[in-house]
Amino acid sequence: MKNDLSIYEKHADTWWSGETRWLRTLHKMAPARMMMIDPLVGDWVNKRVLDLGCGGGFLAEELSRRGAKVVGVDPSHGAIAAGVDHARLSGLEIDYIVGAGESIPLPDASCDVVVCVDVLEHVADLPRVIADVRRVLRHGGLFIFDTINRTWLAKFVIITLGERVLRLLPQGAHDSDLFIKPTELLEVLLQAGFQVGPMCGFGPRGIDRHLDFTFGPHPFESIMYLGHARAR
Repeated sequence: MKNDLSIYEKHADTWWSGETRWLRTLHKMAPARMMMIDPLVGDWVNKRVLDLGCGGGFLAEELSRRGAKVVGVDPSHGAIAAGVDHARLSGLEIDYIVGAGESIPLPDASCDVVVCVDVLEHVADLPRVIADVRRVLRHGGLFIFDTINRTWLAKFVIITLGERVLRLLPQGAHDSDLFIKPTELLEVLLQAGFQVGPMCGFGPRGIDRHLDFTFGPHPFESIMYLGHARAR
């Protein structure tokens, strides 16, 4: 099975425990992503931020600790429950809601920033998701995203190496046909009413002592890429 999103429900109970390898990998990606995202926003304090596809809250908690007013939306009931529990234990105020990117359960123009990572390569209707992101952003609001490029190298690193050989990711988690070329995403963003900023490479840079990937910026976009766009 490809693009098996049931894995998020199946492993929700171990989201924060560190015992599930691929969740540990996702957790380690959060600070690496924030190193690239922070300069795009500057001051997060009191900004209304949607973490779309938040899972159990790895990135949502990073955002909350920076002073943002965070809403986390994800279709997995189990992951949302894990996020609620961990935020309470951590003393963080994060509003978690079960919902999908195609129909975000928030009012129009209610967000200053939407962050969407490790999500777009899983959706069935990309234009619909991007259009709804634009709907919930105020004028001038910032959309920050990363996703996987549709190249032979990305397929090799993410699926062959990551899923099948090293087992750093669950087998069947991705479908390479859903990977998105930057030019394709650019076109969808422009059609939805965004002014698109530069995109840059992001992805695995090495393997640590636990044999988990380490992540950071890349000089090329052929595996993963991160970018931003402003709502016009």
